Amino acid sequence: MAAALTGLNPLQRLMQQALLAAGRLTRGITLGVRAALIADGHILLVRHTYLPGWYLPGGGVEAGESALEAIRREVREETAAALAGEPELFGIYRNPRAHPNDHVVLFVCRAFDLLGVDPTGLEIAEVGRFPLSALPRDATPSTLARLAEIEGRQAKTENW
Repeated sequence: MAAALTGLNPLQRLMQQALLAAGRLTRGITLGVRAALIADGHILLVRHTYLPGWYLPGGGVEAGESALEAIRREVREETAAALAGEPELFGIYRNPRAHPNDHVVLFVCRAFDLLGVDPTGLEIAEVGRFPLSALPRDATPSTLARLAEIEGRQAKTENW
């Protein structure tokens, strides 16, 4: 777990630890979802208020919620976009850096509508649309690895 928290300031570290602890208390395993929102050679990424870098949008699957319901909700909350088609299940990954019981379901979403509202606030600092050929310098290593897998430039791995 310590490796996942390196490079964070004390407040970011505290917030991340609290989120992970809450997940462990409410779930035997934690399950998250992430979306690669790709259209016209561009991808939507989010920058959180409590973590550095650019991420694929997503979050935790809530009790009683399916992974599909969670990805639709998280995309809407974090990017103000609505999925227009069925997301493609790309992979299920272990995320041992966050916690030994953490898993992430990755969907590729190629049809979505931007709703024209600003999703920034307490959780999301910024939403960015980037060409796949010119990703931001501070995109997270996991974000870059998943995009390389989606584009076929890298073999799939089992760990996030």
